[in-house]
Amino acid sequence: MRTFGWSFGITAVALTVAFFYGGVEALILCAILGVLEVSLSFDNAVVNARILEKMSAFWQTMFLTVGILIAVLGMRIAFPLLIVGVTANLNPIEAVQLALEKGDIHTPGSYAYLLHDAHPQIAAFGGVFLLMLFLDFMFEERELHWLKWLEKPLAFIGRLHGASIVIALMILVASAAMVRPGKEIDVLIAGILGMVTYLLVNGLGDLFNVDGDEDEHESPEAAALAKKNNKGVGKAVGKAAFMLFLYLEVIDASFSFDGVIGAFAITSDPIIIALGLGLIGAIFVRSLTVFLVREGTLDDYEYLDHGAHWAIGALAIILLLTISIEINEVITGLIGVVFIGAAFLSSIVRNKRAAAGTPATQDQLVG
Repeated sequence: MRTFGWSFGITAVALTVAFFYGGVEALILCAILGVLEVSLSFDNAVVNARILEKMSAFWQTMFLTVGILIAVLGMRIAFPLLIVGVTANLNPIEAVQLALEKGDIHTPGSYAYLLHDAHPQIAAFGGVFLLMLFLDFMFEERELHWLKWLEKPLAFIGRLHGASIVIALMILVASAAMVRPGKEIDVLIAGILGMVTYLLVNGLGDLFNVDGDEDEHESPEAAALAKKNNKGVGKAVGKAAFMLFLYLEVIDASFSFDGVIGAFAITSDPIIIALGLGLIGAIFVRSLTVFLVREGTLDDYEYLDHGAHWAIGALAIILLLTISIEINEVITGLIGVVFIGAAFLSSIVRNKRAAAGTPATQDQLVG
């Protein structure tokens, strides 16, 4: 309750507001959207936690306060309004008025219709950004592998300089080739902007050394204990922490694209979407992130990182596929849950074998 108490409290408030706003139907839709957002965001929470644990206490607080305002007000409310305003050449007030009018994705000129029409560009930007994140993780040489039969060949491919850029561009071109006529250039531009954003934010992070070098005089045992307790060692501060904060916000925004777009398949009411996705979903994701950091879960269950990145890769491909075909949001959410769950179970098996003094080979852990 120390970690999730606020989430339960805000959920109760959001559901109450939804009930008074639109009755039982609004309450049910709000609850469905909250569950949808949480199911889509398990991998988001794992990635957020891994980055957040590198930051000082001050910047962790910034992410959990200022960051939540950006996630709720920025991505779940302002972002759809901005897209609709740009698409329909409307000023902010007109965009809000349009959002409050009735209409679904099949009603030409409606808020939901315009946002749905912009989906190919949104999916291209978010899909390429997340694909780059997945590829860079998989192409990195590391001692620990989860799906060894896949991850080792990918690490070998990663020896080719710029491999992630080449593969992401090839997939983007293939996605643009399948989009409906007239949208090809828009999709290509949006995907390239997603790649540029990733490279820029990642490059600035490297420039400011966001990984936070551990104290070279610290013993390995002390460093491991401090990491376990989320204290002191290798915490990014100043410019490095600020760049991590920006990186975290961009990743968080990219993860939210599928939830925001998918919400309009359930309801086009921006108030219900803000309550379900923004308050219930985003707050629970933040609480889950805090829980993972405080409990040192990612260090106890070492395959969670891998499972989260495989889920990210699957989400990226799904986003790029939705440029030309419809994919149910339930499938998207379940894929993330399956990867995270499988990685968690594999981590438990690995830990039990380690405790028993039995070597745990990857082939024994994963089929």
